[in-house]
Amino acid sequence: MNPPIANPIENIVDSWQLSERAYEVKANVIREILKITRRPNIISFAGGLPAPELFPLEGIRDACNRVIDNFGPQSLQYTLSFGIPELRQWLAERISRKGFPVSEDEVLITGGSQQGLDLIGKVFLDKGAMVLTETPTYLGALQAFNLYQAQYVAVDMDEDGMVVEQVEAKIKRYNPRFLYVVPNFQNPSGITLSYERRVMLVELARKYNVPIIDDNPYGELRFEGKDVPSLKTIGGEYVIQLGTFSKIISPGLRIGWVAATQSICNAFERMKQGSDLHTNTFAQYVIYEFVKTGALDTHIEKIKEAYAERRAVMIEAMQEYFPEGVKFTRPQGGLFLWIELPGQLSAEDLLEEAVENGVAFVPGSPFFAQGGGHNTMRLNFSNATPDKIREGIKRLGNVFKKHI
Repeated sequence: MNPPIANPIENIVDSWQLSERAYEVKANVIREILKITRRPNIISFAGGLPAPELFPLEGIRDACNRVIDNFGPQSLQYTLSFGIPELRQWLAERISRKGFPVSEDEVLITGGSQQGLDLIGKVFLDKGAMVLTETPTYLGALQAFNLYQAQYVAVDMDEDGMVVEQVEAKIKRYNPRFLYVVPNFQNPSGITLSYERRVMLVELARKYNVPIIDDNPYGELRFEGKDVPSLKTIGGEYVIQLGTFSKIISPGLRIGWVAATQSICNAFERMKQGSDLHTNTFAQYVIYEFVKTGALDTHIEKIKEAYAERRAVMIEAMQEYFPEGVKFTRPQGGLFLWIELPGQLSAEDLLEEAVENGVAFVPGSPFFAQGGGHNTMRLNFSNATPDKIREGIKRLGNVFKKHI
């Protein structure tokens, strides 16, 4: 019998010279864990997934029909790199009602807020440029900025968010290109930056002429406590705000936005043109037709009610099933909470055992730009039903009890 013949195409492809970036960039750990969680009987607290049963299917169906009726072929054509004027105007008016006036020309539509992070990297970062951020911080931001070979200076967090008292000395020493924060119900911790610290951070941005990146996908999802003015409202032109419809309508439509001064939006536009020309035209019109009817605020209230219940169920279950020594946050909104295990334990080591017991989470260490956090983990409470949340926390508590 003749030996098998190696695939010549694979041999050729394997010999191609790829960029250093292609070899250096690591896969997103959350996306990899999500592959595991597709197994039957796994209760997943891993992804930042909204509850699919709450998607406004009828409203989106009606919006799609109105797009065809009202815009016809225009909705299927190329459009402006900035985004369709109708949606930009609607967003500008909504942002302006929060307290800082924004014009249509100061809003650029993106393919989800993740593209906004990539555009920020393209516009602001060179190899070795410094980024000042909270620790822990959003993994997707680190992944976006790593493409441009950023370096990081991390600032501690406590129950009031970033410890802004540490920021001035680090600005002086490291001269960061921008200050990156997730101020509302932070991913991954669920913590909200206090009003006093927001004011302090804006004052430092003005003093040292450093922009603030206000990554705000969860700000509309407060279901407890008082609203806090956004960094954009407080800091105005010193703040570049990212927003998204992914958490309040649907992530599959991939529509987000950046609100910044017109000159910065123009720079984002130039970078975007080389990436995708423009964001999906039809999806932009669908979002516009949905929101212009006033349906968004009603839908957000429905989401908040469901997520408040699920957060409460998760916290109650943790209080019942987790052993002493396990600490966790109590967010007032958003999608996540944060767990800290006794220092000798490693969340990465426990993940495989947890999956074997039918529950999954995201280990905390990838959220730390400068390393650490091996005894931490992130849990999502928005995606699973209350019954599954309770059962999943029970399974996770059983894993913890074997080691604590």
